[in-house]
Amino acid sequence: MSSIVTDAWKGYLLQLQKNPLRTKAITAGVLAGVSDSVAQKISGIKKLQLRRLLLLMLYGFAYAGPFGHFLHKLMDRIFKGKKGNTAVAEKVILEQLTSSPWNNLFFMMYYGLVVEGRPWSLVKTKVRKDYPTIQLTAWRFWPIVGWVNYQYMPLQFRVIFHSFVASCWGIFLNLKARTVAVKAA
Repeated sequence: MSSIVTDAWKGYLLQLQKNPLRTKAITAGVLAGVSDSVAQKISGIKKLQLRRLLLLMLYGFAYAGPFGHFLHKLMDRIFKGKKGNTAVAEKVILEQLTSSPWNNLFFMMYYGLVVEGRPWSLVKTKVRKDYPTIQLTAWRFWPIVGWVNYQYMPLQFRVIFHSFVASCWGIFLNLKARTVAVKAA
């Protein structure tokens, strides 16, 4: 069993090196699917909602993975040559003031409009009501993750680490973003 895991990991690392964007996108998509499966189970949904699962995997694959890939490359360029705690703190602050608010807002809109198929007026109301709480919670949680990510993770593993933690955060967002109508399903 150990050699299977070792070989799989080596294969993954090879793909990460040869096809970094594709590998990160697929990883983010799979982790988004796992996250949604867990969120569905926690919320008491009896039968797995496959459409919802696939749409959230699409979100991870088409948006979260590529966004993270390019964000971390950009951050590396912006802070090129800078090292130490000050540089890490600056990266975390920049990320929390730019991509964190955007990603949470975008997820809530995607979830309401695409996953739930709600009209814009209902999604806008939901975002107005819940976004401030979600963003404040994010600012309590993600700076720690960002610090660990920028301080200890090599560039090629940052999106994967972030995607893994995001799968846990996704459970929270998923449960927070859904409406009462979905709860009844």
